[in-house]
Amino acid sequence: MILVPSGTFLMGATSFYPEEQPVRRVWVDEFWIDECPVTNEQFRRFVEDTDYVTVAERPVERAQYPDADPSLLVPGSLVFHQASRFVDLQDARNWWSYVPGACWRNPEGPSSDLELKDTHPIVHVAYEDAHAYASWAGKELPTEAEWEYAARGGLEGATYAWGDELAPGGRRMANIWEGEFPWQKRGSDYERTSPVKSFPPNGYGIYDVIGNVWEWTVERFEPVSLGAATASCCSGESARETGAACDQPDARATVRRVVKGGSHLCAPNYCRRYRPAARQGETVDTSACHIGFRCIRRERTPGLAASKV
Repeated sequence: MILVPSGTFLMGATSFYPEEQPVRRVWVDEFWIDECPVTNEQFRRFVEDTDYVTVAERPVERAQYPDADPSLLVPGSLVFHQASRFVDLQDARNWWSYVPGACWRNPEGPSSDLELKDTHPIVHVAYEDAHAYASWAGKELPTEAEWEYAARGGLEGATYAWGDELAPGGRRMANIWEGEFPWQKRGSDYERTSPVKSFPPNGYGIYDVIGNVWEWTVERFEPVSLGAATASCCSGESARETGAACDQPDARATVRRVVKGGSHLCAPNYCRRYRPAARQGETVDTSACHIGFRCIRRERTPGLAASKV
């Protein structure tokens, strides 16, 4: 983990999406944050130790989702499918589908697996799954302010985690979509997620805060900014459109948490959310092939003076 020092920073942005406003100065106490998103290998150890079953793997009761398509009332998750031609960007069904059997073990569906992907970030984890892992690891999920402060890496007001230029000197700095989303992809070595640490760290030494996978935070995404946020490369809706929050079992899935950082599906022509200030609201029962997480610990480790643990 990386120690992030206490301090203030300008949170938010004014030049992109309305839900990122207003820019305000925020104080954050010091905390430790995972150097990288939680990987498949790390999540596997958690599952082996606890026999945990993720939301995407659990049986689905019709009473929970009375208005859902019956074909979706089976365990599964949201999977991206690259379009073969130009499509209407107003209809996410052109590239998203609910795939029965898709889960963290089988990220593209039942015929896929995690071979050679141990160091890729875990995906297909709902908020409850991320929270369960953090508790098992003796950690927590970050607040939105903590996450954004860490992602900025000490750069005050910079557009990206590394500065104001997307590709300084032509160098790719994160795993994002290059080309015309969702059908034309170019200039990338990765079809989907990339192994952690494939790109340079930010000023604090933290990797993959931009692109690769969105990351859950504990912050509730308030309805006041909901309309502006859903028109992005994320699903914008629950996988089955209704469900229950993990910390409020009787609540509907309209409860949303903030995810941060963008993903490998964010593109300049559609979703410019590959920035520290960017934010998205996701229903807590949503799992998808581009949402993961990392953890924090707020107590300083006794006797450690270095910036890593």
